[in-house]
Amino acid sequence: MSGGPLSPSFDAAEMPLLSNRILYRAVAAILFLIVLTLALSIGGRWLGQRIALGGHTDDTQDVRIVIGQDRLTLPANTIRFREQRHAGPAERVDLYLAWPEMRGYGKDIKTRFDDVNHPESLIFLQLSQSTMSRDMSGRLEPIYARLFEGEPQAAEFGLSLHHLRRDSGYGREVVLTAPRPGADPYVVRCLLPVAGEQPTSGDCQRDIRVGEDLTVLYRFSSQLLSDWQHIDAAVQSFVAGHLGGSEPAPAATAKLPPRT
Repeated sequence: MSGGPLSPSFDAAEMPLLSNRILYRAVAAILFLIVLTLALSIGGRWLGQRIALGGHTDDTQDVRIVIGQDRLTLPANTIRFREQRHAGPAERVDLYLAWPEMRGYGKDIKTRFDDVNHPESLIFLQLSQSTMSRDMSGRLEPIYARLFEGEPQAAEFGLSLHHLRRDSGYGREVVLTAPRPGADPYVVRCLLPVAGEQPTSGDCQRDIRVGEDLTVLYRFSSQLLSDWQHIDAAVQSFVAGHLGGSEPAPAATAKLPPRT
């Protein structure tokens, strides 16, 4: 019998290098990393798509909105702001439409919604309950005409240009008008670019009445003034065509004048 220390009951060479507990933890960590990688991949793809859309949507599902006495059924991709793309009562809704197609955002025309160098590509609409008894055409004589300064100047596209008094509060804005047989005169306010300035997507604006009690304020680039008749008719037709029931009415509600 040896006088040395007692030998262990098993050889140290036969001991496992890793305990079961450590193995379980390692496997759990690997599974966690796999799940996290998948989540980041899927989430990153979703976030990337949201960033790429930049607030736009190509969803054409109808959104039913009530503004005052008027009910509207609008494709989601025509509604400009994400927080307005829900059904129910609303104080107003903002739209943007590709011109001249009068359609909402789509992947095939996405550059036209993002390219600030082509402001003539879009028309912007704001629909709200009327707060005034007259639209812009109806306000020509009782309001704008009293603010005119000097004689009207002949402008292009059958329009007359009126300067406003400096104390009118309209700054550099001018009023452009044109007679319309059997209807009130066309009236639009514009902040026309001067030498060295570029037109914007909303430097002209006009409002009209549609439906029961709906005011449609629409803005467009001064580069589109040559198409003022078609724009006015197209805006009225678009809004009227999406009023009422669940299905939009035919788009030909308003007749477009022939192009000249």
